[in-house]
Amino acid sequence: MAAGRGRPEDLREACVREALAIVAEQGVEGLSLREVARRLGVSHQAPYKHFPSRDHILAEMAARAFAAFAGHLESRPPGNPPHEDLAAMGRAYMDYALSRPLDYRLMFGTPLPNPADHPDMLRLACHAFDMLRQGIARAHAAEGRTVEGQDLDADALYVWSTLHGLAGILRGQATGGLVQVAVPVETVLEEMLARVGRGLGLRAGKT
Repeated sequence: MAAGRGRPEDLREACVREALAIVAEQGVEGLSLREVARRLGVSHQAPYKHFPSRDHILAEMAARAFAAFAGHLESRPPGNPPHEDLAAMGRAYMDYALSRPLDYRLMFGTPLPNPADHPDMLRLACHAFDMLRQGIARAHAAEGRTVEGQDLDADALYVWSTLHGLAGILRGQATGGLVQVAVPVETVLEEMLARVGRGLGLRAGKT
């Protein structure tokens, strides 16, 4: 096939695309470099020229997902007051989770390789989490409080776990199906953001 006869970078990108397709169809359990090669019609050794192991191609996919995720968070409307900017980040998070389910699953629902062995993946994941920490710190600072260290990390984990849990519920379509709730699906995110704001002690209970 053409994937094996083009430029080396063409094969590298073809391997990543095919690996993503395998994960989308079979889950990460179905991913192997041999299967990538088989589906591309190249020798089973060809992918190893670019990825020394299955972990390396999985780390590459996760790193790209984290980069796209951070870019999506950064694309939120600029210039809002800190508590409103934090809410905008929450909306961007949920939009990414619901519109890019494969990327989201790669980042937060897949056993990933050891981060210490894949520094690019680690750096990009930390960048996305630092954006949340910085947004929370700005929101507290706007109300005259300095939050840092373990307290800031605890706040960030609180916000992240709330949004991650809500994303799982909405993606699974449990509300309105298995479980009936009085909060309309159309407004549930705003309600959760308001409650997160109150949990963080932000003005008027808003993030």
